[in-house]
Amino acid sequence: MTQSFDLLISGGIAATPNGIAPADIGVIGGRIAAIGSLSGAKAAEVFDARGLHVLPGVIDTQVHFREPGNEHKEDLESGSRAAVLGGVTAVFEMPNTSPPTTSREAIEDKLFRAKNRMHCDYAFYAGATPGNVGALAELERIPGVCGVKAFLGSSTGTLLLSEDEDILAALKGGRRRMAVHSEDEHRLIARKSFAKAGDPRTHPVWRDAEAARASTERVLRLARMAGRRLHVLHVTTAEEIPLLAEAHDLVTVETTPQHLTLAAPECYERLGTYAQMNPPIRTVEHREALWKAVSEGVIDVIGSDHAPHTREEKDKVYPNTPSGMPGVQTLATILLDHVNAGRLSLERFVDLTSAGAARIFGIAGKGRIARGYDADFTIVDLKKTRTIENSWIASKCGWTPFDGMKTTGWPIATIIRGQTVMRDHALTLAAKGEPVGFVETFSETAAV
Repeated sequence: MTQSFDLLISGGIAATPNGIAPADIGVIGGRIAAIGSLSGAKAAEVFDARGLHVLPGVIDTQVHFREPGNEHKEDLESGSRAAVLGGVTAVFEMPNTSPPTTSREAIEDKLFRAKNRMHCDYAFYAGATPGNVGALAELERIPGVCGVKAFLGSSTGTLLLSEDEDILAALKGGRRRMAVHSEDEHRLIARKSFAKAGDPRTHPVWRDAEAARASTERVLRLARMAGRRLHVLHVTTAEEIPLLAEAHDLVTVETTPQHLTLAAPECYERLGTYAQMNPPIRTVEHREALWKAVSEGVIDVIGSDHAPHTREEKDKVYPNTPSGMPGVQTLATILLDHVNAGRLSLERFVDLTSAGAARIFGIAGKGRIARGYDADFTIVDLKKTRTIENSWIASKCGWTPFDGMKTTGWPIATIIRGQTVMRDHALTLAAKGEPVGFVETFSETAAV
């Protein structure tokens, strides 16, 4: 009997749990129905993937889409549009909005805003504060929530947990893996004078490696006391790596394409405040330590930490300038360029951008090309070379720190639940993103 599919991806090289090899993929009802030689099959839509690699959909585990409160620099529609143009099929959005995402009402408001406006699938973090630690166990179980995020050092927004008792209470106030921005607030306050007016090169001097190391050492100790799984975001220092490696039974680790690609002081001399982010871009020695951590498996996932600001905001005099840079649209091509340069295998790319996120956060039905999984694909041309340009950036900020950089390896199509939403760098479908499902919220979903 001839097989019939809604979508047939034919002739591509697919990255499946069996390895990277030629395979056709058949999709029915938004899920993968068959993998193999499907040349005799019929399909309502056929995607000719000859010469292309079909990868599991890229999941960006750290984005700031600024809505509500700062829609002048990004919103859920524009940020998710940038995501799918860059080959990203799902995002985890951060809680430091205005007002912050610290209550059930705020979470439900974001889910409402996202419906029929976000181009990719999505989940939202609940933010931890000293005032809501008692509610975190409830908030983390809301369907569409990827977990709890705690800022241990101040960054963009008002969220902050700086005292041991508050951090420990948050860690004890739930069961899912908790994500942290790890910088020591007391050290940041004490060293603020190191941030010299008009000199963004002093940003990593002020927010030094010890601020990150001391904070990470402390939160690992507190997580061990609480018996709580931990996820340390955007790790930047050589000194943190041994601590994190020794605690890998409890902790997972994330870094960013920026910290693997840029280095101080060159990036500050070239980009000025446009290279300013928290934790900072550091010297080559720290960057090389991060690459070693990638090769040794200490780094579990890479997220963009997409955090746009307008040119007007970035053009003020440092340190009266906001930290953060866009990244969701460039995440895949920057990392694929590293693949082509031999710093990263394609198998490791898949693990760091899809399978790792699914494993760490308990994502249901995403993160691999396997029968029964969501038909999420990032289809890439590993040989395509193109220059990243500000004019390509869909984010409202309209700039990227990688403007002018030539990269090899580009997303050609973004397919989400069997629907092609981007092809050849253009949107092809109206926004139809849906909340990401998590195994640890299934009981709550059933109760709704």
